[in-house]
Amino acid sequence: MAADARMREDWNRRAREDAHYYVAFGRHGQEEEEFYATAHEVVYGLEYELNRLPRGNARERRALEIGCGPGRLLRPLSRRFGEIHGVDVSDEMVDLARRRLRDVPHAHVHLSAGADLRQFASESFDFVYSYAVFQHIPDKEVVYSYWREARRVLKTGGLFWFQVNGLGESDAPPDTWSGVRFTADDLREFADRYDFQMYTLEGVRTQYMWTSLRKRPEGWYRRLPAERPSTHARIRRISNPHGTEPGVPCAGRFACASLWITDLHPECGLNHVRVRIGEEWGTPNYIAAPLAGGEQQMNVLLPEHVPTGLAPVQLEWLGGQVGAAAIMRVVPPSPQVPRLLSVTDATDLLSGARITHGNIKAILEEVADPADVSFRLDGAPLAPSMVHWADRRTPRVELVLPVPEGAGPGWHTLEVQARKQRFAPVAIEIVSAPGSLIK
Repeated sequence: MAADARMREDWNRRAREDAHYYVAFGRHGQEEEEFYATAHEVVYGLEYELNRLPRGNARERRALEIGCGPGRLLRPLSRRFGEIHGVDVSDEMVDLARRRLRDVPHAHVHLSAGADLRQFASESFDFVYSYAVFQHIPDKEVVYSYWREARRVLKTGGLFWFQVNGLGESDAPPDTWSGVRFTADDLREFADRYDFQMYTLEGVRTQYMWTSLRKRPEGWYRRLPAERPSTHARIRRISNPHGTEPGVPCAGRFACASLWITDLHPECGLNHVRVRIGEEWGTPNYIAAPLAGGEQQMNVLLPEHVPTGLAPVQLEWLGGQVGAAAIMRVVPPSPQVPRLLSVTDATDLLSGARITHGNIKAILEEVADPADVSFRLDGAPLAPSMVHWADRRTPRVELVLPVPEGAGPGWHTLEVQARKQRFAPVAIEIVSAPGSLIK
């Protein structure tokens, strides 16, 4: 079966079973109000990206969502555009979205004809975006086809925002739930080849790696190094993006510097800028839109083994140094303090500590080794059946604990300990029989 036919069949089935769950992963049987509320942070992030577009009348802007599902993002984002379109491979999802958007006359939903956007004219959209969609496509060429088509339908200067699965390759073959995976280099190479200026590359080596790209004229990337546009960029100050203090930890979750730069050339992107910190190269991962005064923020992940003290920071663009070196204060990292972020049902994440599917999910941060974490349910040891690194830099780990046989319905006490750190006991309510499967 061709990839597009398989995707249509599987997502039609999921839409009929529980569209809200398979789109938002939060909980089975979500009411519409709760379903739309799960999109708040995503919508906020997408709206922030619109600050990169030229100022103008929002009613003249057009947007396109690839993989719109039942319209969870189309509805709130419709207020930002004069016309917004969504495409989806599932007939069932398209029907749901059309019914829910009947009162939004400038929102239009279309059934995808495959791995292309043939129903749309070239250079016709200001903004193309896709959230938690490419993670579910089992064929890399299908994903690349959508990316190339997104470039075609974007106006020159338009923005393309999307996510992919950035985890390492899996032994299991990709399917329409756990799709193909990409590396940061895959995204950089695509941006270079198809003349995109890269503004963001975050969540590297996580399930939700994402990038923000601006379409530039054809041949732009090859032209830039030859022309070497002049720039008077200058690093005015350096801070920690997680606070206002000037010191940046040399390691750990906060080992990231914000460079506040004036006169950064408008064609400067992550795919052709480098930052030297001391004797090593940092990893730029974010360039913000200019502030009212023209200053721009560039975030740079520190390289390993940066010594504490005062380190010179040098910006390079197109292979040449830009401005004078700035000085950054590198401080020792704070000690890792394990934190228990949440205990939920492993399938219905929004159900909190009400365990409805026979498996418990515990998420912890700043845990160097999952083997250091122990669990006890009503005093009896409980071993995880699955360990997943959500983000090794944080580091954040997710552990799935099967409810043991004999743990009947009702309230129970879960104790969690990470080495010497003992957390407050968590009261959980077991509803379903042990052994239920995780979706």
